This record gives sequence, structure tokens and C-alpha cells, in this order.
Amino acid sequence: MVRPADRRRVAEWAGVAYQVSERRACTAVGVARSTLRYKSRKPSQEPLRRRLRELAGVRTYAGYRSLHTYLRREGWQINHKRVYRLYSEEGLALRRKKRRRRRSVVARRARPEPTGANQYWSMDFMHDALANGRTLRIFTLIDVHTRECLALRPATGFSGAAVAQILADVGVERPLPQRILVDNGTEFTSKALDAWAYWNQVKLDFSRRGKPGDNAHIEAFNSLVRRECLSQHWFTTFEEARGTLETWKEEYNNDRPHGSLEQMTPARYRAGVITAQDRDEPETRRSGGSEKG
Repeated sequence: MVRPADRRRVAEWAGVAYQVSERRACTAVGVARSTLRYKSRKPSQEPLRRRLRELAGVRTYAGYRSLHTYLRREGWQINHKRVYRLYSEEGLALRRKKRRRRRSVVARRARPEPTGANQYWSMDFMHDALANGRTLRIFTLIDVHTRECLALRPATGFSGAAVAQILADVGVERPLPQRILVDNGTEFTSKALDAWAYWNQVKLDFSRRGKPGDNAHIEAFNSLVRRECLSQHWFTTFEEARGTLETWKEEYNNDRPHGSLEQMTPARYRAGVITAQDRDEPETRRSGGSEKG
């Protein structure tokens, strides 16, 4: 027995079980009477517990570190250790099944990691369905370095030309990347997208077949979209899906703390990265345009 609370429980049990006085029960189990009679003077944690339960009920995906960030934003002067203790006592811990990792026999050449925003992008597709059973495909695009979601578009289907147009639209607002990480889907291997990449000097970096780990950042982002958005809503129309995904995208970029970014939001992290890049050296701006003949 180490904790005072455990010692008090044992001393109380001994007094009731053997019908002895408090003095004899404490002597028998080796507990000081002052420990048994101690009353905590700390303020009640009930308001914090209540707010923690409310946040966990709304943000079902959030772990204790994310909840700690939200509480600090609201003005609670607490550290992550207290949040973790209350988080565990309230039974709010998330349990996620960890998949067994299989080691590859062939050594892979590691890609160089991006050191700034708009160097590497990554894109992929997700599948879902409307309430009437109609197929819903979702195009996802992120910046690998800042983890910022650049596009989250639903549709019944996408052609290579449609993907190129989305990339061109995003390129109007920010510089195009040096390369875009993609899988071997038909939309990404189309002539239309290949021509767009050629004219805009963007390299399409394809994953090896059957190796989704080659594009791990977008796979992790897709699982986030599935867990925090798609699994939480039941869409009846494409307009509803588009509005919900756009709302989630804005919250993800500007409000949701990201663990790999030291609990900063992607938009805030990108602002710091762009400021540092501008301070070190001027950035060459390349705007995305439409396909040239």
C-alpha cells in the first residue's frame, strides 16, 4: 500500500471487519491516525471533470492531449498530467486496436523529407455512400509538411481532367509543389493529369503497387476523415456531404490541434513555416494554371 487513500480504506475495513477501535485498527495495519482523519483542502475538481466530459462527448476522437489543448484555450490553468488523471478516472480513454507491423524483406530507399510548406503534396480517394445507396467518392489533398488539408471534394466520380482542375484551383491560392505523392489509381495515371503535371513542372511520385505505406501521410489523414467526419454523419444529398466536409476541413485546418505539430493547428503551423522561409530566402512563386497545348 503506497497511496494514502488505499491505506485509509484498509484501516476502515479492519475496524469494521474485526469490530475494533480506530486506534487498534490503525496500529494493526500500520497507518497513522492522522492519515485516516485527513480531509483534503484542495478545491473541487468537479467543474473541470464536467467540462472534460462535455468536450469528450462532442469530440469523440480526441485523446487527453487534444482535450488538454482545448481546455487551455478556454482559460483553464492546468497541465497535461492533471487532465490525464481525470481523463483516466472518468473512463474516457480511447482504445484502438494496433495492427501488427510486417517487415519488408527488401530495403526501401527513403524519400527525402520535406523541409517547408508546398514542397510535397499528397492526394488520394475515399469511398462512402449516401442514404439511398448512391456511391460517393471523396478526393483528399494535403500538404505533407504542414498537414494542412488543401482539398476535400465529394462527387460521384472523378476523371483525370477533374483532378487536374482541382489542383489548378488550389495552385491559384498557393505555390504548386515540387512533387505530389499518389497511388496507381486510374485517375492519377491518366493522360490529362500527366499533361497538367508536365506543363506545371510537378513530378507525380507513384507508390509501389500494394504498398500503401509509401504514401502514409494521406492514408493517416483518410483514416482521420473516416473516424471524425464520415462515421459521424449520414448524408442524404451531395450538397449536404459537400457542406459537412467543407465545415470539417475548416475546423481541421484552423481549430483542431495536431499531435505531430506540437498541438498546433495546421494553419498556424503553416503561418510559422512560411514566415521562416520568407526570412531565410525569397520563395519562388509558381502559380498553377490550366493545361497548355
